[in-house]
Amino acid sequence: MEPAAGVLVTTIDFKKQHKDLYRPPAGWPVLVDVPAMVFLMADGRGDPTKTPEFARTVETLFGIAYSLKSTFKKAGTFPDFVVPPLECLWWTDDSSSFSFRDLHSWRWTLMIRQPEHVEPVMVAEARKQLMVKKKDRALPDVRLEACEEGPAVQALHVGAYCDEHRTIEKMHALMMENGWIARGKHHEIYLNDPRRTVPEKLKTILRQPISRNE
Repeated sequence: MEPAAGVLVTTIDFKKQHKDLYRPPAGWPVLVDVPAMVFLMADGRGDPTKTPEFARTVETLFGIAYSLKSTFKKAGTFPDFVVPPLECLWWTDDSSSFSFRDLHSWRWTLMIRQPEHVEPVMVAEARKQLMVKKKDRALPDVRLEACEEGPAVQALHVGAYCDEHRTIEKMHALMMENGWIARGKHHEIYLNDPRRTVPEKLKTILRQPISRNE
């Protein structure tokens, strides 16, 4: 599909286009309405710091995302896009047991947002190309799926992941004050690379979908 004549093809940058979702105030929770978005997704379970599958899945998702970006840029049939930050949904089979001290029981879905023109067949082809490059590794299954969270409380946590509970407590306090209850899964968006950033300067958006406590 060729772009219409006279139409300016610009670069898609979700962080600039949706500042309310990607630039919340640090440490101060706010209410947002999260629309339906399309993501590359892959599932796993276990302690992310000790499970090789977690790092392998992160590498695979970014590999596919950059492959799609490169394909679109070379073909010129779709707008180029800035690869968005890594995101993750966290939960446990027993919601009452979710604890930052019990990482081995965690389940997770790693995600990278994609432009709406990305289709499953494109993802399958990008994964196939990546498998050729990484032929000595088993790549996780990756799917293209929409996610719509709706009303949610979120805040920017600055600091180590192990200190996130301090920001989460503020989020829960805001929820209690307004009669909201948590629903869905704990959501995190990682704005910088932990391999290249000291823990005290890590920036993580914490998001919790909510509903009215009737």
